[in-house]
Amino acid sequence: MRPRGGWIQHEGDRFTRAYATSLSHRLPLLYLVVVVNSCLVAAHFHSDAPVPLVLFGPLVLGSFALWRAIYWLPAAVLARPVSVQRRDLRRMSWLGAIAGFLFALWGMALYPYGTQAEQSFIHYIMAITLFSGILGLGHAPLTALRIAIAITIPTTGQILFSGHPNAVPVILIQAVVTVLLLLVTNGHHRDFVRLELSRQELARREREAAELAQSNLRQATIDSLTGSLNRRAILAELEAEAARGEQPAQAAWLALIDLDGFKHINDTYGHAAGDAVLAAVAQRLAACPVLRCHGRLGGDEFAAIIDAGHDEAAVRALAEQLSETLRAPVLHGGAVLRLSGSIGVHRIDRRSASDCLERADAALYKAKEQSDGAVVVFSPDDEAAMQDRAAITRLFNDSNLSDRLKLLYQPVIDGVTGSVTGFEAFVRWSPDGERWLAPAQFMTLAEATGRTGDLTRAVMARALRECPAWQHGCMLSINLAPRDLMRAGSAEAFARLAEDAGAPPQAIMLEVTERALIGDPRRAEEQLQALRGKGFRLALDDFGAGWSSLSQVNRLPFDAIKIDQDLSRALASDPGARTLVSTIIGLSWQLGIECIIEGVEDEEQARTAQALGIRMMQGYHFGRPEPAAAALAIMQASPPRPPAVLRA
Repeated sequence: MRPRGGWIQHEGDRFTRAYATSLSHRLPLLYLVVVVNSCLVAAHFHSDAPVPLVLFGPLVLGSFALWRAIYWLPAAVLARPVSVQRRDLRRMSWLGAIAGFLFALWGMALYPYGTQAEQSFIHYIMAITLFSGILGLGHAPLTALRIAIAITIPTTGQILFSGHPNAVPVILIQAVVTVLLLLVTNGHHRDFVRLELSRQELARREREAAELAQSNLRQATIDSLTGSLNRRAILAELEAEAARGEQPAQAAWLALIDLDGFKHINDTYGHAAGDAVLAAVAQRLAACPVLRCHGRLGGDEFAAIIDAGHDEAAVRALAEQLSETLRAPVLHGGAVLRLSGSIGVHRIDRRSASDCLERADAALYKAKEQSDGAVVVFSPDDEAAMQDRAAITRLFNDSNLSDRLKLLYQPVIDGVTGSVTGFEAFVRWSPDGERWLAPAQFMTLAEATGRTGDLTRAVMARALRECPAWQHGCMLSINLAPRDLMRAGSAEAFARLAEDAGAPPQAIMLEVTERALIGDPRRAEEQLQALRGKGFRLALDDFGAGWSSLSQVNRLPFDAIKIDQDLSRALASDPGARTLVSTIIGLSWQLGIECIIEGVEDEEQARTAQALGIRMMQGYHFGRPEPAAAALAIMQASPPRPPAVLRA
């Protein structure tokens, strides 16, 4: 903004305050000059002029000037609102001119009563008062101009007609100096405006910078969706809490909260409903008085720090109460949204923040396995299990898998003839050469370390080398991990392994679970077609355990269905299980798909399965998983069978 020209003061609240503040430091002094000059003039004329005229100056003009000096004291001016300051600035211009005019009239009224020396003294006092007023009102040039006019007009006329010998030089000098001082005053005012504009611009930029910094701080620490702390901020709070190094009994607690049923709400009602749920959860956490702070880690997971001073029982009760609070329905768009929150809790001990977070997360994982809305407090037993798992994970990641694997083979039996039709390979892994873990115990390690591909290839290579079932007319079944089915190039890699072992792909049954088909059904279908294209036979393992529907089996290129062992165990006692198995068998007949039942453990289950029409069976009733030598012995003792490659 360019500074305004002329004698007019700049407008605006900020300029009003700037003018008032600056003048409050000048006007009291100027009014005191008037008081002093009035007293000096009265002292010179007290014996020559009438007493009322003499006293008019110090009593009337002096009292007025003293009142105005007090009124314009800085503290009083700063305490007034800007509207009053604006009014005072407008009044000041006219009051100053009137006061100056009265002061000049009073001096000129005394002028005839004085001697030549006393008249010269009046010249001097009027000039001093005029020049002081002009210089002191540099930030109010219009007021200075009016005062100059108000004083100059009466004094000039009186002096010129008084016959004083120095009248003309005095008037000329006074006029020239007055004009020069007014020009200087006008220049000062322009400089003042420029300076104030610069100051205001600087203040604006500082304000914008502060607002930007505050906005950046909000973005850096506040989750925009829920208004709670974001991941970075809540982790910083956790790090600060962990750095305190409090004694365990005096430390706060970390709670991780995961919303059960949130995905269902998102998928069913849309992301707007999910956002409403997250905001509602944040509000409920904010209303919990025992939470020192809380924030959203991401997705539907929240973290909270619970105040210290609570023992494990009290914290468990608080967490259960919080979990119950989260069960309250959320209303959104006419829909009633219901969910719960599983909570894992760990005391913030002298470990690092990441270690505390890891333990609370382990407790949360355990809570979600128990039930929706469960609460688990991390215990010493959980610590021992975590340490053991960490050690096993490191061993699994660093070990040569082939050196620590062992394969066992379980026969698949023709229930009608009693002959062996094939073997399923089961893998075991050992962390120390003594304990042998089943896949349920170490497959998560393979997924966590990214070694599922290495594991499957090692298993397949060893199985083909140890148990050439095709040479005895039998099928060899090998399980694939879900990630094996999703991995590009899996079909080619498995075909190379079969070729290297001299095994016909038609004699190898690759088994996939329903879980492998859930994440990306289209991708799974493409990979199954690729495996079928290489000649492998395919089986859907654990059918009936959960996700797969009969219509989806019709669409996918499976050669066999393996009925889940839970259904097998229920066959003899549960009519519903028998009905479901009968439906599966009927489907397999219609589709030309072989049906195999797993987990047959006694004769009654075997007879029931056979009565329902199942021919191929597998389970402890027919044989436990055995090493390759035992499997080969079983095949050699069985009646000769045509090579598996020739079987349809």
